[in-house]
Order: sequence, then structure tokens, then C-alpha cells
Amino acid sequence: MKQKTGCVDRFFQVSQNHSNVRTEVLAGITTFITIAYILILNPQILSDPYVIMGDAVMAGKIANGVFIGTCIGAFIGTILCALYAKVPFAQAPGMGLNAFFAYTVVLGMGYTYGQALVVVFISGIFFIVITAIGLREAIIRSIPDAVKTAITPGIGLFITIIGLKNAGIVISNPATLVSLVDFSQWKIDGADLALMSSALVALAGLVIMGVLHARKIKGSILLGIVAATLLGIPLGVTHLSNLDMNIGLKFRDFAEVSFMKMDFAGLFSGPNMVETIFTVTMLVISFSLVNMFDSIGTLLGAAKQSGMIDENGEVIRMKQALMSDAISTAAGAMVGTSTVTTVVESSAGIAAGGRTGLTSLVTALMFLGAILFVPIVSIVPAAATAPALIFVGILMLGNIRDVDFGEMTNALPAFCTIVFMPFTYSIANGVAFGLITYCLMKLTTGRRQDVKVLTLAISVVFVVRYAFMTLG
Repeated sequence: MKQKTGCVDRFFQVSQNHSNVRTEVLAGITTFITIAYILILNPQILSDPYVIMGDAVMAGKIANGVFIGTCIGAFIGTILCALYAKVPFAQAPGMGLNAFFAYTVVLGMGYTYGQALVVVFISGIFFIVITAIGLREAIIRSIPDAVKTAITPGIGLFITIIGLKNAGIVISNPATLVSLVDFSQWKIDGADLALMSSALVALAGLVIMGVLHARKIKGSILLGIVAATLLGIPLGVTHLSNLDMNIGLKFRDFAEVSFMKMDFAGLFSGPNMVETIFTVTMLVISFSLVNMFDSIGTLLGAAKQSGMIDENGEVIRMKQALMSDAISTAAGAMVGTSTVTTVVESSAGIAAGGRTGLTSLVTALMFLGAILFVPIVSIVPAAATAPALIFVGILMLGNIRDVDFGEMTNALPAFCTIVFMPFTYSIANGVAFGLITYCLMKLTTGRRQDVKVLTLAISVVFVVRYAFMTLG
């Protein structure tokens, strides 16, 4: 056993990264549990257009197929991060991009599920090419320090608001956009206490994580998730009835509608080929821009959190991590799921001590095992995983000390980067508006030498994208 552990240590350089196998395994489990909600949400979102259109049978088949595709796509991307890139990042279908796939491309524009998969596949091939020639690395290097330093705290706020929403602590309000859940509902006879109970479970989980972390107990995030799940049972938040053992039906539907079911002929069969190609190109650009800057933002933020930054301020093994992302996007389309990207929830595993590809290996194997053991995953409620996101947000927000607020041409772009992420629900929007305002501030204050040509070019592309393309 010691020899096996030693081989794992040497391959992933665990000791060299000041970690140990136990910590890496716990971190991998933590990442998986934190992102496992995507196994439930992604099939729901991608099948929803067919529910809305009244085709319940097709919706059911797509939901089953996408579940298997999500597990396999996430496994492919994350195992590449583990064995090829050797970084502690997980990959899975990205939230936001799956909504664009479902509600804009399928429901809004009338493309079929199979045709939309082709668009995702093309964007993946495009990513592979620009990563191979080094263009994506060049784009990362072109991001100015004012924006780079703001990405980590921006992501911290972004995942915090995701956690608060998933927990039911923050709810929508037509008058104020958002508000706090009503904790006084217990006084009202016949009131639905589900949301309040969810919020209480999440708050309890958050406090447990904080106490365990303060006491320097390993696996504090994972233990907090488990504790919140157990607490949710008597409060009716954790539903043991969610067990679903019908795996055979999911595999049959996966083979019928998802696996290698990209409809190239249907996508390019429009009456006007020039118009069809233009529309498809615009869709590929939309997917690519959002995916690229979501993954770049997550990569920079998580790498800084885990100490994977070299003396030049660049991400260690960046090209390999980016290539893993690119390959998994194309592979995900082949198995029937929307864009696979580096997920921000990787930060939960990093916060739990993950520093090497061993963390990703554990997460990848759990994605694969989830095909058979989904009943266990499905009983962990959002209220139990939400405090993990909020807690990681606390840790990431600490990096705000590195942001230069003393000089306005840096302060304004940094501020835009930070606030646009949570308040527009997109990492890509935060990076985009940070770059745009950086160029505007520098060019209009006589500091043109601070703006790289590629930085300016990317900013112009984003301006054009916002002016002419709709994303959801």
C-alpha cells in the first residue's frame, strides 16, 4: 500500500506541492459534492425547451441522455486536468452556457437539440486550434494586472451570490430585485416553510464550516456539507425519496438521442446557405467568447488561490489546462451535453487543500461513478452545497487586498471586474467590462503605452459582441 501511495505521490508531485494524499482525496470529494448539482440541473435545463413546446416524450429522453452525457463529459474534462494538465481543477457543463443552448438556440431560434450540439462541437474545435497555436495563452497575458488582481475577489462575490441564491437566503423581489428570505413565516398558519428551512440549513452549514476551519480541522467544507445534509432530513430539506435506480432507461435514451447525435446536415440545410453560415458563425463566437473568458477568469482566480502562479505571475501548466478545457468542449458535444468548461466550484476543493491533479482524479472518478451512484448524489440538497460556495467566497474575497484602488485608471476597471461578475451573473461579463473600461481609462488619460494591442483588440471584439449579439 505504501508503494502505491508513493507512486501516486511522485506522479502528481503531492509532497512537492506541500500536500498529502488524504488531503487531495478529501479535496476531490469536496469539489465533486459542490458541483454535483450540475448532474441534476443540466438535464433539466437542456430538456426544458421540449417541455415548453409540449413534447414530453422527447424531453424525457433528452433529460436521461443528457444526464449520462453530463457525467461522461465532466469525467473527460476533469480526467484531462488530472493526468494531462495535473491541476486541481474540475470541468463540467457551464451554467449560463447551458441556458443559452436551451433557451436561445433551441427554444428561441428553433434549432433542434442535435443541431445545437454541432455549434458546441465547432466551438470546441475552434478552441483546440487557438490553444495549440498559443493564442489563448497570449490572450491571458494581455489581461492587465488591474483586471487580473480583481478576478479572484470578483469570482468570490460571484460564487457567494450563487450560494445565497441556491440556499434560498437571498430571493427575488420585484421592488428591490433581491431581498432576504422571510424568517418570520413560522408564525403564519399554513405557510410554506420550505424556503425558510432551506436557508436555516444553509446558515447552519456555513457556521459549521467556519468553526471547523477556525479549529484547523481538515475537510471542514466536506464535513459541513455532510452535516447540513443530515440536518436537512428532519427539516424536510433533504429528500430521501429522490432515490432513482432506473439506470437502464437512462442508458437507452443516451444511445438513442445523445451519443454521437450531432445533426450537421440539419444545421446547414437552410434555404439561404450564406445566411445560415453567418448565423452559425455568430453562435459559435457567442459560445466561444463566454466560454473562453469564463474559463480564463476561473483559471486565474483558482490558480492564485492555490498558489499555482510562477515568478512571472503566470498560471503554472496553463497551456495544458486550456487544452483540457478545449478538448472537453468538443468531447462533451459528442456525448450530448452543452459546453464543458473549467468550473468555479473547483475553488471549493482548493480551499479544502487540493493542490495537484490527484484532486481532479478523485473528482473525475466520482463523476464517472455518479452514473451508477446518482441516488447518493441526488439526496444532497442545494441547501447543503450552497454554504460551501459562500464559504469559498469568503476565502477568495480576501484577495481584494491586492487590488490597486489608489490610482483611478486601475481602480475603475478593477471595480467593474469585481461587481459585474455577481451582478450580471457572469465571470465573462466581469472580465469584459474590466478590459473595456481599462482601455477607455488609459486611452483618455494619455497613457496609451499601458494598453497592449491585443488587449485593445479583445475589448473591441467585446464591444461588437454586446452591440450585435444576444446571449440569453
